[in-house]
Amino acid sequence: MALTAFKAGEALTMGVELELQLVNWTDFDLSGSASDILHLLQAKKFPGEVKLEITESMIEVATDVHRHHEQLLEQLRRIRDQLVVASDRLNVAVCGGGTHPFQRWSERRISAKPRFLQLSSLYGYLAKQFTVFGQHVHIGCASADQSLYLLHALNRYLPHFIALSASSPFFQGVDTRFDSARLNSVFAFPLSGRAPLIFDWHEFEHDYFAKMEKTGVVKNMKDFYWDIRPQPEYGTIELRVCDTPLTVERAAALAAYLQALCRMLLQGDEAAPIEDDYLVYNYNRFQACRFGLDGVLVHPRNHQSLPLRDDIVATLRRVAPHARVLGSQAALDELQQAISSEGNHASFLRQQFDAAGSVQGMVAAAVTLFRKGRIRAR
Repeated sequence: MALTAFKAGEALTMGVELELQLVNWTDFDLSGSASDILHLLQAKKFPGEVKLEITESMIEVATDVHRHHEQLLEQLRRIRDQLVVASDRLNVAVCGGGTHPFQRWSERRISAKPRFLQLSSLYGYLAKQFTVFGQHVHIGCASADQSLYLLHALNRYLPHFIALSASSPFFQGVDTRFDSARLNSVFAFPLSGRAPLIFDWHEFEHDYFAKMEKTGVVKNMKDFYWDIRPQPEYGTIELRVCDTPLTVERAAALAAYLQALCRMLLQGDEAAPIEDDYLVYNYNRFQACRFGLDGVLVHPRNHQSLPLRDDIVATLRRVAPHARVLGSQAALDELQQAISSEGNHASFLRQQFDAAGSVQGMVAAAVTLFRKGRIRAR
């Protein structure tokens, strides 16, 4: 089967997908309520798209295509508000976070969709362990070749998004000492990691993808769990390294930051990506997962080590003119606030655990924050 034709469209449009947790109000463990919530939401027009995910304890919501941060944020807030109303009717809570801090993967139930059942058959227990929650950001591309260029040009900035979105410090009841433990679950899949360094779509489609298809390993782009992947049916690249933040405000800010970064990269101000850029890729990604904003990066070109926090601040300054053109300065302000005072949401969750003295109290705080949509500075 040939790869879906790349649906080229307007460059720098954006859309967001959020995988969200469904938890019980009583003990704050995960609740297998996804099908019930979807059935309830069908009775009223939903301000986006909502669908099942791999297990019944999670749902995925998606926005429309947007050009501006303000409109994206407004829709995410409407999606959040309608989810809260629907889940309250079922005595279930909805929240963000990259992992549920104490759920047991063996208790999860695979959603009854053919693809999920096939994945469960193929990957065994990994499918249930994939009850982790990520934010995916799509950026529109004017051509298939442009999508491949952006995919690789962004490689050095991926740790920014890991650290800024990190919200999964606990797993199976234990503080993992990682800010983003979620990504360790993703890395277990054989087709995770990075895409091959190819810039020509014809080569990508007829050489790389066609060969992979002949092996029987893949059938379409969804079989790749890459950190960034092209999505030809949408005409986008899809960033997949983010944990689901605890607020829709942070989710919208991350999308707008990616949009501004892509605009800067398309100006051609940086050297074209080369294979050697990936020599430090896994190390930098690990630093962001493990230490969050306190991680250390190795620059892929000059090999200098620098604090991740400082690199993000410097990059926010560089993209500020592009954010102003795009109307998204408020998004950069949100991220700057996280860097300078609040910390990421992994820090918030650890603070709540210390304050409450329990993982249940930490989930309760995440639920409250999702509903209020704001976070107080330390």
